[in-house]
Amino acid sequence: MSRGLLIIVALVLIFSFFGCSTYNGMVQKDTNVQEKWANVQTQYQRRADLIPNLVRTVQGVANFEKSTLQSVIEARANATSIRLNADQLTPENVARFQQAQEQLGGSLSRLLAVAENYPQLRATQNFSELQAQLEGTENRIAVARNDFNTAVRDYNQSVRTFPNNIFAGMFGFNVRGFFEASAAAQQAPTVQF
Repeated sequence: MSRGLLIIVALVLIFSFFGCSTYNGMVQKDTNVQEKWANVQTQYQRRADLIPNLVRTVQGVANFEKSTLQSVIEARANATSIRLNADQLTPENVARFQQAQEQLGGSLSRLLAVAENYPQLRATQNFSELQAQLEGTENRIAVARNDFNTAVRDYNQSVRTFPNNIFAGMFGFNVRGFFEASAAAQQAPTVQF
């Protein structure tokens, strides 16, 4: 073999080795993003599963404001209707999913705030337990979202940096969307006494 041919074969082997290594690394990061997304969905599903029990408890104990209960039921239906697979995690789709979840969270907050006006409701063990479970679930959601954003950051950095971006484009690895703070979170709450 000629020396030129050996150099070309060596370069092709080096490029192939680097390409395989880069591809495998992106697959690992993509799989991590998928796992973290599944964890986020699991926590949101946990919250959605608790809501019917909470609504039934509230209905059973108090002659509660129908509009408040109806808004919770509708927000839950809207939030559970939006399903995203891990390969659909574009920034737009994540924002749409997040908006539906924020609507549900807002409805739940209103429900719990109005429940404060019903001492007999707050005194029931079921309501107290469901409220504690919802609080714990909200904390789990925050942790799952943070873990997801960390995985997306690592994945996006890998996909966007040179020379990985060349292989990412060749193999179809696209940038994923983050969970972002809602517009309402940008304003500090007003506390009045």
